[in-house]
Amino acid sequence: MTDHCLAYVAQGKLHWRGDGFSRELESLFARDLRDRAAQIHNRHAWKMQGTGAQFMRGMLWEGMERNAAEFRIAMTSVTRGRAPGEVLYSLETDEISGVFAVDASGAERRLFHTADFRIRHLAMHSDGSALAASIAHSNLCSNLAVLNPDGSDLRDVTEGDSVDLAPRWVPSAERRLVFQSAGVGRDAAGRLSGASPFSVQELDLDSGEITCLAEDPEADLLGPQKSADGALYYIRRPRPMRRNALDPLAIVKDTVLFPFRLSFAVFQFFNLFSMRYTGRPLSTSRGAVQRMPDLRRMMVWGNLIDVDQAARENRGGDPDAPALVPSTWHLVRQTSAGKQVLAKGVLSYDFTRDGSILYSNGSSIHRLEPATDRTERIFVGTMIEQIAAL
Repeated sequence: MTDHCLAYVAQGKLHWRGDGFSRELESLFARDLRDRAAQIHNRHAWKMQGTGAQFMRGMLWEGMERNAAEFRIAMTSVTRGRAPGEVLYSLETDEISGVFAVDASGAERRLFHTADFRIRHLAMHSDGSALAASIAHSNLCSNLAVLNPDGSDLRDVTEGDSVDLAPRWVPSAERRLVFQSAGVGRDAAGRLSGASPFSVQELDLDSGEITCLAEDPEADLLGPQKSADGALYYIRRPRPMRRNALDPLAIVKDTVLFPFRLSFAVFQFFNLFSMRYTGRPLSTSRGAVQRMPDLRRMMVWGNLIDVDQAARENRGGDPDAPALVPSTWHLVRQTSAGKQVLAKGVLSYDFTRDGSILYSNGSSIHRLEPATDRTERIFVGTMIEQIAAL
């Protein structure tokens, strides 16, 4: 495999590109699940017809009218495998989540699957000895876990009321991880009330010690990685600014609309967390279910991306591949000498084996040579959520 080989997730599907080839990888496990859903739907289709259909929909057979095309299956992350030419990816449906490996010939192996939590953000150790991942629990918290490359012996390595995501192995150390972490706040009744900005943490797996490497009260620091020379990289995403100026008219309007906005905001907050960590919306209406795939396609790093707004903010950029995130999303390199912005409008990135950087703005993937600051566009795609250099 060459440094130009990469895999990426777009709209819940996995794509593989290299010198002279490009293809979408179909999961045999996902196809079997969809075929099974179609068989169950066809077997019970008669219950959804005739005079008793309305009664059955509301009682024992609720949801059986959903056909196989509405069965949600999504690839959620990708990383290089242990063997040359191998790719590992995480997959989830509304019911289960798992980790799978596929080689260059298309042969697929199921390494791990469960219905107890959602496993995402895979990262294989450079020597192939261990696999790191984030584990999303039903209590809306997310912790890190490490498992063997064959999918066995999964064990949590962080805990507590926090959202720990995107673990990456530190190249110069055998048993260290860098990751993004945000504390979760709860009220007196134990209900979720908010989350702090994401900071960059480093975990020593042998001692259990966690060290904060970077934090910013006005921004989320996402997808951290360390290079071989010890430099820290991450995506800096500004958090929404609070309005300070007093406007009497706005105060009156805000006061009148406050109960409605509060109710809507609370529902959307918990609905977003539910979709983010369980894959299911809080609303069970058929209309909400039909709209859910569109919302999920727009969700990146836990936020719903407003593509139209990003296009307006990035006007004047590449017309063939407009950035799907605002230009204020910066790829930052941090060393003891200070911080350097390497690229703007960055949604995802990864290091190649020769130390160059592949990054995406959501519509295209670029290759950056840090030593010379030379950037070239590799190709244009659609809704690219995450990339992995192979």
